[in-house]
Amino acid sequence: MDPWGGAREQYQAFAEHAVDSPCFVDWSRRVADDEEVLAWLDGLPAVKQQPNLVFAAARWHGAPAPGPYEGFRHVLLEDGGIRATILSRATQTNEAGRMATLVPALGQIGGEIALIEVGASGGLCLHPDRWDYDWSPLGELRGSGGPTLVSVPLAPFPVPTRHPDVRWRAGADLNPLDVTTDDAAAWLTNLVWPEQDDRRELLQQAIAVARAEPPEIRRGDLFDLLPGLLADAGRWGVPVVQHTAVIAYLPHERRRDFDEMMRALVAEGACRWISNEDPDVLPEVARAAPERRSDRFVLGIDGHAVAWTHGHGRDFTWFGAGTVG
Repeated sequence: MDPWGGAREQYQAFAEHAVDSPCFVDWSRRVADDEEVLAWLDGLPAVKQQPNLVFAAARWHGAPAPGPYEGFRHVLLEDGGIRATILSRATQTNEAGRMATLVPALGQIGGEIALIEVGASGGLCLHPDRWDYDWSPLGELRGSGGPTLVSVPLAPFPVPTRHPDVRWRAGADLNPLDVTTDDAAAWLTNLVWPEQDDRRELLQQAIAVARAEPPEIRRGDLFDLLPGLLADAGRWGVPVVQHTAVIAYLPHERRRDFDEMMRALVAEGACRWISNEDPDVLPEVARAAPERRSDRFVLGIDGHAVAWTHGHGRDFTWFGAGTVG
């Protein structure tokens, strides 16, 4: 789903994407056929028309979810501050469950690492060493002392034998969220889809982990901040730049710029690169995938596709080469 597409197209696509939320599927389909609501959305900047953000803002202002479309519609068209909320906030889901699909990629890098996340939101994915992992029936990773993430491997994969050795962690975001505050925690909770109580519970665990060891999140454009982050990271270990469901929010030409920048940095030995995005967002990464899938993110290491992953980390299909030493 392209956040830079037209409103009708975005909501039609979201109805196909949000199958884990019957409420959001219904709302999306109804929005796509509601000319008055589409006209209201057209008054927003293109990147602010996205369903996740608009639905979250409506819930923030009292629309019940799960609930009828009419409740969402009333809150939206009444506009009791919802427009300001949409303009001032962002879709920053910060799904910690994705770490269960990122850790096998981190295991391929190994050694002491300095972890950088671009589009870090509240930094909930910057603590892969503070969680345990259950990849039944193919493996598990225990001993962190933290909570457990579960992801189902749909193909054999290189099961890590140790937690990532993270010596330093930091992130970059245009609008960092301080998860030590109640407002940020409430907004992140509000972004979880209505029927997904398991994700809400997981989010509370992730917030607790981050509050125990708050990561540094620098405010600004990733292109401006990355050189400084890499310079700082290099003093601690192998710099690893990771991102997940972030680059779609860049305009199309900037996505190409990002891909080229990261490939150049990897070629120079400045960092390693772990990406986890929709295949249309970084098509050069997806090129190495053995098939074409629109229902999964493509996980890449140093610009080469190695796995398909569920958007919230529920499962993954590894197809890349590699073993863990």
